[in-house]
Amino acid sequence: MINYGVVGVGYFGAELARFMNMHDNAKITCVYDPENGENIARELQCINMSSLDALVSSKLVDCVIVATPNYLHKEPVIKAAKNKKHVFCEKPIALSYQDCDEMVRTCEENNVTFMAGHVMNFFNGVHHAKELIKNGVIGDVLYCHSARNGWEDIQPSVSWKKIREKSGGHLYHHIHELDCVQFIMGEMPETVYMNADNVAHRGEAFGDEDDMIFINMKFSNHRYAVLEWGSAFHWPEHYLLIQGTKGAIKLDMFDAGGTLKVDGKETHFLLHESQEEDDDRTRIYHGTEMDGAIQYGKPGKKPPMWLHGIMVKEMKYLNDIMHGMEPDDEFRPLLTGEAARAAIATADACTKSSAEGRVVKVSEILEK
Repeated sequence: MINYGVVGVGYFGAELARFMNMHDNAKITCVYDPENGENIARELQCINMSSLDALVSSKLVDCVIVATPNYLHKEPVIKAAKNKKHVFCEKPIALSYQDCDEMVRTCEENNVTFMAGHVMNFFNGVHHAKELIKNGVIGDVLYCHSARNGWEDIQPSVSWKKIREKSGGHLYHHIHELDCVQFIMGEMPETVYMNADNVAHRGEAFGDEDDMIFINMKFSNHRYAVLEWGSAFHWPEHYLLIQGTKGAIKLDMFDAGGTLKVDGKETHFLLHESQEEDDDRTRIYHGTEMDGAIQYGKPGKKPPMWLHGIMVKEMKYLNDIMHGMEPDDEFRPLLTGEAARAAIATADACTKSSAEGRVVKVSEILEK
């Protein structure tokens, strides 16, 4: 039996706890969250800890799941590691490479597992795309293009997710696509150039994040990527397109599904685990539940069917690792700190590029 403590049990953290509790060989023993802890502890029949220190030092905890708001990840990760607890940390791991590196390094120094919560890697369609690429079906990858765009209306209140200092804005909070592109390319880009601005959401009714982001990446061996995010687009899109020397793959998160195109012929595959899950995602994206290509959660709200499925897979993988399973090559970077460091280093390089108006080498971030 592996015992888990969860720090941060709002929308996402509470669901991760529920899903982990589904396993016979896993148990949520305690939670810590000044706002939501009491209710979730009562539901899960576990202890509502009075402080972070009490949770990370408890003998009732083997592994700490960190699901606090983005800007509050560092302290629980470092304290858990120093108390010899294994760590799972939600994305984005940190809002700076310096913090991310310190968090991962502290886990390494204390000989505990660190797993990055980059959940897009658990999409059925992402796994299938990686297999197609690995088997040479589309030849050598030349170019990736991702877009995650929509329109944000005025909300009842300004979420912390819209405050750059707390969420990192679209670039960090929605780092899935950047992480996925780097997994596909097998490395970080050599250089990046980012244009970003808040063009349509200024004033007290909105946060201060950029609502249009455009990134150009140059990889080794003449390979490229373009990534877009934003909440100032009335024509919503959400996809990852992978172009190769023999064919192409499109992972469409808006009209959910995957497409392989080789020799002019298209073959379709599931994005999630079932057609029902893909249809559920498509329905949501075409409905009224979206906010700038994001369906934001809040405490007490249940995740949609498609998200439920991948969260269950992610927690099962973490629990299997805790029980001694050796990570396979596909997911190993999530457990070595490689994926965490790579994603945040590239995001920092993009931020630097936008601030200074120039092409930035990712090595400038790594060599600080």
